[in-house]
Amino acid sequence: MNTNLRQEYSRRAISQIPRILGNMDRSDFSTTYGSMHRDYWLDKTSDFSDAVRQFGVHGLALVYKNKFKNNDFYKNEKILEWSISAMEFWASIQHNDGSFDEFYPYERGWIGPTGFTTFSIIESYKILQDHITVKQSKKIIDAIYKSTKFISNGDKEEDHLANHHAMACLSLWKSYTLFNEKKIKEAYEIAFKNFKKYHNFNEGWSIEYDGIDPGYLSATVSFLGKIFKDNKNEEIFEICRQSIDICSYFVFPNGFYAGSVGSRNTQHFYPHGFEIFGKYFPLSLSIADKMLYALKCSKVVPPEIISDRYLVYRVPEYLESFLDYTKRPKKLPFLPYEKSNLNVYINDAKIWIKSNKKFYFIVNASKGGVIKLFNKNKLIFSDSGFVGKTKTGELVTTQWIDKNYIIKKKSSSITIKGKFNKVPSNKFFNLFKNLLFRSTLLLIGWNPRLSHTLKGLIRKILMLGNRRLNINFSRQIIFEDSKIRIVDKILTNNKTKFKFLNYGDDFFVRYVPQSRYFQSQELYGRKKSLNEEELKKLNQEMAWSNETHIEILE
Repeated sequence: MNTNLRQEYSRRAISQIPRILGNMDRSDFSTTYGSMHRDYWLDKTSDFSDAVRQFGVHGLALVYKNKFKNNDFYKNEKILEWSISAMEFWASIQHNDGSFDEFYPYERGWIGPTGFTTFSIIESYKILQDHITVKQSKKIIDAIYKSTKFISNGDKEEDHLANHHAMACLSLWKSYTLFNEKKIKEAYEIAFKNFKKYHNFNEGWSIEYDGIDPGYLSATVSFLGKIFKDNKNEEIFEICRQSIDICSYFVFPNGFYAGSVGSRNTQHFYPHGFEIFGKYFPLSLSIADKMLYALKCSKVVPPEIISDRYLVYRVPEYLESFLDYTKRPKKLPFLPYEKSNLNVYINDAKIWIKSNKKFYFIVNASKGGVIKLFNKNKLIFSDSGFVGKTKTGELVTTQWIDKNYIIKKKSSSITIKGKFNKVPSNKFFNLFKNLLFRSTLLLIGWNPRLSHTLKGLIRKILMLGNRRLNINFSRQIIFEDSKIRIVDKILTNNKTKFKFLNYGDDFFVRYVPQSRYFQSQELYGRKKSLNEEELKKLNQEMAWSNETHIEILE
């Protein structure tokens, strides 16, 4: 690949610096000087300043320090001044227990607002510390120390997210390099031990709620890779080797990555860890190259379409990927989709992958049989399962991870049987609910324990658990000589009547903030719906079946 493509990392990142600055209060006479949450300080649509937005200072610090191509921000005094103000503002919105808020006041989030921003502030401080006054330094350092202590206390909000535990390790490790205190290193070692509980060492992937999510797995590789740069830990090395291998299966022939086949539906890709480990694992560079070209083609969720909240993560990620870019050898290993005879079943993850000279197929059986099928250039079939609404107003789906599914894998087929689940995230605030929620925050927000209990409850309501309904489904996927046959069956009960029922195409039902960004491949999906006659028959006879045939060439 042309090494000039490396510039795509810095070009995409630097193009978003004006957007980060536009979200920042840059008026030094303002009481919110340094806030990077425009909705708060200018639009007045938020009643608190989201701490996660302060992550943007890391990107500012990097463009100040490094002479990237077409970098007008290099050594600019205003960038320096604004960066320091952003760090000071971060310190000013910290709770007494060392925590910060992201989604609502008194959230006291463990990793989302506290771990991520602690890492970014430490990195920014190290870059700019020679230009920071003693008074400013004390304010920032004291806040970092308090947040380190908070992170060290561990997860108290049922955070079943491996990438968050990896970030806990990263923020504590960076804090240790700043303070050089034995107790911080011990806290890091405990955090790493806890992270390992979320990693499947047999198969090489890490849990995101209840399954594998390749988008966040790439984030885990990135976070651990940043530690590995100055801590050559053998376990980190092996975990990342395994994870990189697994990530390769979710690099698709059309240049997109992951999506609906993952537990959290994310389509993003964090490249920094793949550049770091490229000198050790050539497959890592195969993935990084494909994703870098995809970035050039505005795939893998480019920064310009990412929401303000998460844009701030991507800018430094790309800048650091540029700085740690690994020179490519003349020949790189094949990615799984490039192999002519591949048949892999990842047993614990319930992922089946098949590839030959003509197609690349992947299905996540643990999600009710979410399917993607590609020829060697484009997506030709996508099916995310069933989603429908009952006449009583319940949104129901087969696209849910449920350990009670019965999954039977044979040499050329796979069968999934289970029950529909009610979609829990189909909930919205109205004025009354918002007033009630804010009142609850005022009553209990002063107490960290109650705040964490509330956070865990919200996560359960919106994202976790099973809400099985007495609606049975089965999906059988069969490979035959020149086609794939998909046999779907649904059995309902007297009480359940459908208002509509759709299947096929991409759709998402789990609440995940870093998902559902538009991708051009969506334009070519085909949703199917039961027509009026089919719905009537299903509601009366309580049974429906369908066969889909997809022609393939072996």
